Amino acid sequence: MNAQSPRSLTIDIYSDVMCPWCLIGYGQLQKALAELDGEITAEIRWRPFELNPQMPPEGEEQEAHLQRKYGRPAEEGARLRGQMKTIAEGAGVSLSWEGEGEAPPAMMWNTRDCHKLLAFALEQAGPEVQTRLKLALFSAHFNRRERLGERAVLLDIAASVGLHREAAKAALDDPALEARVIAEEQQAWDLNITGVPAMIVSGKYLIPGAQSPEVYVNALRRVAQKSREA
Repeated sequence: MNAQSPRSLTIDIYSDVMCPWCLIGYGQLQKALAELDGEITAEIRWRPFELNPQMPPEGEEQEAHLQRKYGRPAEEGARLRGQMKTIAEGAGVSLSWEGEGEAPPAMMWNTRDCHKLLAFALEQAGPEVQTRLKLALFSAHFNRRERLGERAVLLDIAASVGLHREAAKAALDDPALEARVIAEEQQAWDLNITGVPAMIVSGKYLIPGAQSPEVYVNALRRVAQKSREA
């Protein structure tokens, strides 16, 4: 039993809703935090990172997009998706279609509006509601294949986690909010973050990529120890 009170850390996760490894990394982080229960608590905040900022509003079929972007054959893409689904299950999250009937084609969407809603959620309702929104967006994308390029869909998701629909709609049209999202994305580049997920612990310690729970446990313990010694 740890005699000291739990050390509270902030974890800023740079992430995109289109990124399966971001959901996997979150699942692994939750396993680590469960292991650290009573030792470390964490406030998680989601920060914007657009993997495809030039994606048109109509989106692009996922496999065609990946073939065009990475030049890999469809067979390799199917193999990698199968591997990711298995890893996701081990992390306690799901990348699988969970709707009724045959799954529609998986798509990639422009996520600027997703990031604006997430910034709005953090500002207006706090980190716990922001995380609920992030997970709802992940589920809508990976499990239900909803059209995240459409604002009506996004507003339905925002309302489902308790955000005021009209306020969320106004946020999407707020140029100051969009400017903050763009500034945070620039901050990621200034921190040499070129891929996601990327976690910044206590404002200065970077954990890149989707790591195993053990890596997160060890990293968070090291940061907590440094904060005690400071």
